[in-house]
Amino acid sequence: MNLTTAVLTGAVLTETVNARELPFDSWIFGLIALVVFAALAFVTASYRDVANRHRAKAEAWAARHGGGEHGGH
Repeated sequence: MNLTTAVLTGAVLTETVNARELPFDSWIFGLIALVVFAALAFVTASYRDVANRHRAKAEAWAARHGGGEHGGH
């Protein structure tokens, strides 16, 4: 290996990497994701059993219109 090859090889191997620094620690990204998913789970859970909140009203409508549970749709 002569000097020219060593210099060229060294220039290729010592190429710098332009890394970007994160704005805050990496565990905070996980915490943010956890908070977002918890909020979405709360919104999803709030819609649970919505159809049964007005059961008496739905049954009265079905009785008036002579429909069963699914009403012919």
